[in-house]
Amino acid sequence: MGNLLPGEALIYEHSDGVVYAHYRDKPEIDRWIIGGDPAGVSRAEGNLFSYGEWSHMMEIAKENPTLKKQLQKAVTTYIILKDNT
Repeated sequence: MGNLLPGEALIYEHSDGVVYAHYRDKPEIDRWIIGGDPAGVSRAEGNLFSYGEWSHMMEIAKENPTLKKQLQKAVTTYIILKDNT
C-alpha cells in the first residue's frame, strides 16, 4: 500500500494530460501526480519540456540552422553555469 492512508477514499482527476490523485476527506493533503502523458507530466512537474520534446528538437535542429545555433548557445550557457555552481 506504500504511503497511502489506510481506509481513506481517493479521487482521481485528469487535467492537461496528467492524472492526479487526492484524498476525498483530507483537503489539507495536496493532490499528487500518479501518471499521464509524459509531456503533460513534465510540464506539471515544472519542466520546460519532456524528453520526447527534447529529442524532437534535436531532430529538427539537424535541418534548421537557426534552431541549431540557438541550442548551441543554450548548451554553452549551461556548461558555463554548471561549472560555476
